[in-house]
Amino acid sequence: MNPLAKELNDIIAAENPAVLEMLSDLGKNLFFPKGILTQSAEAKEKAHKYNATIGIATEKGGPMYLDCIYEPLKSFKPADIFPYAPATGRADLRKKWREKQLAENPAMNGKFFGTPIVTNALTHGLSIVGDMFLDAGDYVLMPDMFWGNYRLTYVTRRGAELVTFNTFTPQGGFDVDAMLAKAKELGGKKGKVVIILNFPNNPSGYMPTVEEGQKMADGLVAIAESGIKLVVVTDDAYFGLFFEDTMKESLFGHIINRSKNLLAIKLDGATKEEYVWGFRTGFITFGCTDNKDQSGLLTALEKKVAGIIRGTISNCPMPSQTIVLYGLNHPDFWKQKEEKYNIMKARANKVKDVLNTGKYDDEFVYYPFNSGYFMCLKLKNVDAETLRVHLLDKYGVGTISVNKTDLRIAFSCMEVENIEDLFNIIYKGCKDLRK
Repeated sequence: MNPLAKELNDIIAAENPAVLEMLSDLGKNLFFPKGILTQSAEAKEKAHKYNATIGIATEKGGPMYLDCIYEPLKSFKPADIFPYAPATGRADLRKKWREKQLAENPAMNGKFFGTPIVTNALTHGLSIVGDMFLDAGDYVLMPDMFWGNYRLTYVTRRGAELVTFNTFTPQGGFDVDAMLAKAKELGGKKGKVVIILNFPNNPSGYMPTVEEGQKMADGLVAIAESGIKLVVVTDDAYFGLFFEDTMKESLFGHIINRSKNLLAIKLDGATKEEYVWGFRTGFITFGCTDNKDQSGLLTALEKKVAGIIRGTISNCPMPSQTIVLYGLNHPDFWKQKEEKYNIMKARANKVKDVLNTGKYDDEFVYYPFNSGYFMCLKLKNVDAETLRVHLLDKYGVGTISVNKTDLRIAFSCMEVENIEDLFNIIYKGCKDLRK
């Protein structure tokens, strides 16, 4: 049991031990992690200069947004705002999102896959995957640079065994061979592996190259064809924010319809793609396991998802779905998307320009990044958590400590003109701690 969970249990027992006895095993094991959310809360209080912790994009001191999504808030019919949405989401939004998936993912065209189901953003979709496919002791495989909430979702909630592989090769590319070897090893033990592939990756900001993506897809299919059952989940939260010569589409389209032993599940959403974090509008999409329309399989899986949604949150908010649909249908949608993409790309490029000067190399270097909201520094001499607290207390700068050596920077919320100053302060903080 996590020490934080035990601490909460002790508090409950001291107040009323009967309540502790009422909790399920899952309830006893739940806790609020001292991870990114806690660190961000500290930063919100103390980071008066720069706050590079929050996983949203900002602009001119406020949240970044598309005008086409902001403008219509007072213009909807009551019927589009106040009623319950269907458990699987608005049918017109689901259809529109499927069209968007096809437009942005050439490899999905001509393939067989279901209609996206609306989730309460991606975390909800990840939870649904855990409920549907993970029993206690099952393996869930992911890179060793991963979003910390996966642990709470799959290990604490479902009792799965989380196994990692090296994210990067020594040469700096994605370690496809390590992933495939570990999947084969785990599959040989239990016959089934759930694999979570988050690209662009949080926290590293890495998107595989076309060659790495193809090798990954072919290798996973080969493992499935050997008899190992794979549930491959593409967590595409930061989809579309590809700033360099990388894959420009989801791995999902490259692995669906290729093996009866490989079930691909795509998780995506408007949350980061359309800069509407508070709307909590995500999607879960199932791929067919054969190169034909398996409508019965898809319907059964989608009904199971609907059952989970009905039995937990009943349905997802109607206003969010309505406004997202409005934005997707707006004539300026793609133009405004491009404008915000260029802002984000300029920030990523500025980070690389600053770090590539080499003037910080005695204290930190950076992991490969080319996409998304984030990048990570690898600290050489100081502890990341110690540095994080020091930067907050002395300089009012918020960052995220991922582990002892890695510090995550959300360049998504940094104006270009402030980026060099941010890294100068981080460098100064390292020197302070070494005195």
